[in-house]
Amino acid sequence: MTSDAIVLAGNLLVKPFEGYAKRLPDGGCTSYPDPGTRGDPWTIGWGCTGPDVVPGTVWTLEQAQAALDKHLLFFASGSTKMSPSLLSEPPRRLAAVISFTYNVGLGNYRVSTFKKRIDAKDWAGAQEEICKWNKAAGRVMPGLTRRRRAEAQLLG
Repeated sequence: MTSDAIVLAGNLLVKPFEGYAKRLPDGGCTSYPDPGTRGDPWTIGWGCTGPDVVPGTVWTLEQAQAALDKHLLFFASGSTKMSPSLLSEPPRRLAAVISFTYNVGLGNYRVSTFKKRIDAKDWAGAQEEICKWNKAAGRVMPGLTRRRRAEAQLLG
């Protein structure tokens, strides 16, 4: 079920790996530059980006949670439209793909060998492919390496 996968993705992967950065004393948060590029895209809450997130953006905790929920639903919907067979898989597999697309975008997923492995139900191949996506701005990022390993475990 998609809702189970969304909850898993949010609680097991997105929240822990994105973190709730730049927390303010009142529980809200402020925007920060992307850790990989040290600039765009500006990010807020649990890794949310968008045209309205610029230097100095401030959100309440409630705004951050609402944005996370909206983004998770968006990426779940996009992932299952591109790979409908995920709907018949255990929620953990869809959760891994939601987390991946939340992090790298649906466009990157659409053209990836990772998606080809998912669509072929080649789960070992998908585990191998997802782990290759551990770089930002051409540099291996330890946090992305850990995240991809966690996502890969859910694919197995």
